[in-house]
Amino acid sequence: MRAEDTVRVIDLNADLGEGFGRWRLTDDAGLLSVVSSANVACGFHAGDPSTMRRVCAEAAERGVTIGAQVSYRDLAGFGRRAMEVPEDELADEIAYQIGALRVFAEAAGTRVAYVKPHGALYNRTVRDETQARAVVTGTLLAGGGLPVLGLPGSLLLGAAEEAGLPTVAEAFADRGYTPRGTLVPRREPGAVLHDADAVVAQALDIALRGEVTAAGGGRVATGARSLCVHGDTPGAVALARRVREALEAAGVRIEAFA
Repeated sequence: MRAEDTVRVIDLNADLGEGFGRWRLTDDAGLLSVVSSANVACGFHAGDPSTMRRVCAEAAERGVTIGAQVSYRDLAGFGRRAMEVPEDELADEIAYQIGALRVFAEAAGTRVAYVKPHGALYNRTVRDETQARAVVTGTLLAGGGLPVLGLPGSLLLGAAEEAGLPTVAEAFADRGYTPRGTLVPRREPGAVLHDADAVVAQALDIALRGEVTAAGGGRVATGARSLCVHGDTPGAVALARRVREALEAAGVRIEAFA
């Protein structure tokens, strides 16, 4: 049987709550009508208490699973600047962010179901053992045995597995890949896919065939259970909806992993 003929199940996630005060970057209500999981900013790269409360309430109302999107303490840089944070301090900050979001999730009658690093921290934990270990330690400190969402083959998922935490492999519909299976750095050309047809095609490749075409050619395995569509790009809601419709038309069931 061909891979295309096999019934597939995949989670569709997006980053939400990316704003603070009167400034909003993401169309949270629009994205919550499309995705099955919401990576909610916890205040360090974006988000504030009122935003977290609102997004958690809307996610609970729509039955969307909530995840804590933890990051470096970098509000000015949107969490996309690599930072040198001592391991124990970073672990404490991870636990702090999860705990903050948990308050609002539980107030809305739901829960924080997983953890996903954001931006520079996400990319750093692919290859940095100390930073990966800090994220895992912080997740353990927060309690609940939360699953960790990350890039396949990353040191983060390896550290989480070693610590006994569930792990979930993730792929990106709208990001470029290197031949090693890592994401093309945002400062380089081709880091973000802007053509809607290309994003939809990559999403189908990930869901149906478990692979993507890397920069320069060649195929890279992903094996992802969750598929991310970014919420901070122009037309993000319409693009996410196109991705979901294409997946469902291809027989893929959209379902949260947690």
